[in-house]
Amino acid sequence: MLMRMAKGLPELRHIATPGARLLLRVTPKASRNAVAAPEAEGGPLRVYVTTVPENGKANAAALKVLAKALGVPKSRLVIVQGATGRDKVVEVR
Repeated sequence: MLMRMAKGLPELRHIATPGARLLLRVTPKASRNAVAAPEAEGGPLRVYVTTVPENGKANAAALKVLAKALGVPKSRLVIVQGATGRDKVVEVR
């Protein structure tokens, strides 16, 4: 189920605990910035960003969108694995 950034965000504040590691599947060049809930239990969060995947632009946009959905500053999110791929692990600091 896709959640649009403009109208509302999925309620993800409960998973924004310090030290939590989140699995992400990032889709660059999407039609809009959005976050979708995992399709399966324990699956990755789907993050859609409109930016292109060059020079870290899509990573920065994904962290910004995710931070807004989590209700934390983007400075608290760090990509710990998968910086050059679509599948990433992000840690909440």
